Amino acid sequence: MKILAIDTAHPAVSACLLSGSSSGPLALETLAMVRGHSDALLPLIERVMAAGDLRFDALERIAVVVGPGSFTGIRIGIAAARAIGLACGIPVVGVSSLAAFAAPLIGRSGGAVVAAGVDAKHGHIYVQGYGPQGQNVLSARLATVRDAVRALGSGPLKLTGSGAPMMAIEAWSMGMEAEVVGQTVAPDIVYVGHLGTLADPARSMARPYYLKAPDAQPQSKGIVARVAS
Repeated sequence: MKILAIDTAHPAVSACLLSGSSSGPLALETLAMVRGHSDALLPLIERVMAAGDLRFDALERIAVVVGPGSFTGIRIGIAAARAIGLACGIPVVGVSSLAAFAAPLIGRSGGAVVAAGVDAKHGHIYVQGYGPQGQNVLSARLATVRDAVRALGSGPLKLTGSGAPMMAIEAWSMGMEAEVVGQTVAPDIVYVGHLGTLADPARSMARPYYLKAPDAQPQSKGIVARVAS
């Protein structure tokens, strides 16, 4: 399967081209950035497609990170993925940030719980915990750093994602064994592609996965009620 993977949900813009006939990625590129994802994404995708020597009409699937992460970044990635999928007539699947962060560590944690955390600001993180073989031990949620660490059990912990350093400090303060491993800015885009290859398009929809309501809310004060005509 030839699949294009996209991620703009974090402080980076990433794209990767995978083919089932190849052991590694055909092409990939990641640019670290806090802002400007919308301007950088499409040129980056074009470069990746050119580097992989593949036409868009040869793609069979698009995988896109759907969050949790930056609200604006999530929407940018999903919009681009849907547009390419519609133009090519191919499925678009969503991949969780937390699953993508954790994926490289599953089966390699030496018996420790793998916890993926994304910084949600203001002392909160998006977190999910996985057993050594990938079984879910803590469902994805928004929690304070302390509550997240407590919910993960007594350790040892292998921590990944942008929230990993905060979780590690909290775990150490509790006397728990914890180690920060893997990516801490954005997930490895190659694993986003692998997860997208395994995903069921009927169940893994390319829809925003926020885990919390947006901070910006529509204004309601001073609005004149509509009068039915």
